[in-house]
Amino acid sequence: VTGAAPSCRRYVAGGRCKSTAKLEGKVAIITGANTGIGKETARDLARRGKVIIACRDIAKAEAAASEIRAETGNQQVIVKKLDLADTKSIREFAEKFLGEEKELHILINNAGVMLCPYSKTADGFEMHLGVNHLGHFLLTFLLLERLKQSAPARIVNVSSLAHHGGRIRFHDLQGEKSYNRGLAYCHSKLANVLFTRELARRLQGKLLYFAIGTKVTANALHPGSVQSELVRHSFVMTWLWKIFSFFLKTPWEGAQTSIYCAVAEELDSVTGQYFSDCQPAYVSARGRDDETARKLWNVSCELLGIQWD
Repeated sequence: VTGAAPSCRRYVAGGRCKSTAKLEGKVAIITGANTGIGKETARDLARRGKVIIACRDIAKAEAAASEIRAETGNQQVIVKKLDLADTKSIREFAEKFLGEEKELHILINNAGVMLCPYSKTADGFEMHLGVNHLGHFLLTFLLLERLKQSAPARIVNVSSLAHHGGRIRFHDLQGEKSYNRGLAYCHSKLANVLFTRELARRLQGKLLYFAIGTKVTANALHPGSVQSELVRHSFVMTWLWKIFSFFLKTPWEGAQTSIYCAVAEELDSVTGQYFSDCQPAYVSARGRDDETARKLWNVSCELLGIQWD
């Protein structure tokens, strides 16, 4: 019995990224890296190369960055303002980044909101869809050319096991007819999986029988159930998270699959996949629906007023 607790804890902790790959001369952007798994991902990547922490709350981001700089000795941990709930802020971030940095090798779309009471972004999108999907969709679109120029490069989308409970409700994307905040989160995480799938397909590209891939990969992941601030909008979830903390991953454990997808050498040419605990994981049938993925892509472009062919 004495060994049960440690072995249970090891099981909860899940997979670990064992890669020692260095990212010297390489640049990574991590959204929402001022707290939780984003911060732990930034801490790890800062031991390998240059990291840009893209956050809405500059004060929190600066505190996280100075802690990471002190710990890793890497002064190339830079904070930039990015509010994913406002397309104007996303465009300003991208414009500044492209003006200052000549290369981009890793984009980790990590930031997210969960269980928000019904609310809308600056552009009138339902908050979960707007931040978790559309915000990252636009950010990726704006930075994609730089990723292609810097290839090999990787796009990593933090999704969730919750995608299994999601569906893309094209008739009510903004949740105006009916809204459940738990389901709204699930829908947005399914959108992450579908976006990853369609993006990977487009980046691979096939012309007749010749692959004309861009050497930019796109993969999604489930970090696990992690002790983080994500549940702050729900009193019940915050309470449950405290009670069952033994069965939750720490932010460091939760960051392992994000780090793995960003740096592991064996994933150099792996794209369009979904990972959990640093290994391929099962995707729901809805998450494998190419027709829905294409339609979501087109609808997202319409909502954002962009052309992305």
